[in-house]
Amino acid sequence: MSRVVCVVGGGGREHALATVLGRTADVVATPGNPAISGRTPDGHLLSSTGAPPEEVEADLYVIGPEAPLVDGLADRLRAGGRLVFGPGADGARLEGSKEFMKQLCTAAGVPTARFEACGTIEEARAALRAIPGPYVVKTDGLAAGKGVLVTADLAEAEADAEAKLSGASFGNAGRRVVIEEALSGPEVSVLAVCDGRRAVALPPAQDFKALCDGGRGPNTGGMGAYAPVPVAGRPVVEEVMERIIGPTLGELRRRGIDYRGVLYAGIILTGGGPELIEFNARFGDPEAEVVLPLHRGDLTEMLVRAAEGALDESRHPPVAETPPEAAVCVVAAAPGYPQAPASGIPISGLAEADRVAGVTVFHAGTRLGADGVLRSAGGRVLCVSARGDSLGVARRQAYEGMRQIHFDGMQFRTDIAETASTIQ
Repeated sequence: MSRVVCVVGGGGREHALATVLGRTADVVATPGNPAISGRTPDGHLLSSTGAPPEEVEADLYVIGPEAPLVDGLADRLRAGGRLVFGPGADGARLEGSKEFMKQLCTAAGVPTARFEACGTIEEARAALRAIPGPYVVKTDGLAAGKGVLVTADLAEAEADAEAKLSGASFGNAGRRVVIEEALSGPEVSVLAVCDGRRAVALPPAQDFKALCDGGRGPNTGGMGAYAPVPVAGRPVVEEVMERIIGPTLGELRRRGIDYRGVLYAGIILTGGGPELIEFNARFGDPEAEVVLPLHRGDLTEMLVRAAEGALDESRHPPVAETPPEAAVCVVAAAPGYPQAPASGIPISGLAEADRVAGVTVFHAGTRLGADGVLRSAGGRVLCVSARGDSLGVARRQAYEGMRQIHFDGMQFRTDIAETASTIQ
């Protein structure tokens, strides 16, 4: 009998998790989305339910979004005797509080930008004026990936800090801010599957946060990604594991925190080596939509072992092999995103996109209307992901898939993986 996995969430990340877990298990997603349904090519059942996770019977629970992790869902499920892949509320503080994360990294000796945590505009101004710039201003709390400003303009940084601290821009999430000195170099994301003591690094990815081509426009939850990353080969990942992931897990253990889940490290490759920008406590989105489809092993088995605290190094070495393929995903966002996305817009062309070689369209924010028409239901609506023999091939296929899709006001970047695909 197949294992049953409950995936908590309903966005593109959870659709990607359901699709890849569905190679070897039946998957129930809560709340899921209209595309998480039917049977996989391997014959496993995919379904979505409105029932809360506590009411779903499953062999493994995989929690996708950060908010329920910070809220302690993993703790509540474990208290009920469930096997869970996802940190408890104590470990999820790595993402829920940037101040906590930076303090823990300092204690662990993790290389990261110098910082000051501030609760007043006077403290923020003093911190900003103590560094040469560019400046980084972050909400301490969760802001759906949008609570970060990077600027060389001191006045802009001060105004942003004031808006956050007042609650005007991000409510209570910004009542404290973290001020950092900006680091320089390529940015990569390393997602490590952790069992509390050991970790397995999946192939690194690079995502694109700005709304518009060339890194212009407001910060978003992510407008696309690609994997693997040519500038982040195995030696780089090994260094990240040795200097960043390993010491962090060790410091968590010293504090009595049993971290079983994904430790997502946002890394800058500086001239002095990798340095940490931030930790997230879950699979990245849209990184999951490129990293997971490239996974060649049994993802269900790996996450079960991690949840049990029993990763086997002989089967799961600390650094996963570089996959023979590449993947590129491009996000289609609603008009008005990220400030005020419109919803309820009819979507067409998905069947045509799915027929493009190597393409899978992951649903990030969709719903079926009462008329049976698929409509937008979020800021990021779709993620068009493609696998190919190289980044160049995968990129061409992803954009060919995107050309088949239409909804009024659709926004997407045209430069995802453009530079990386020319240096392979």
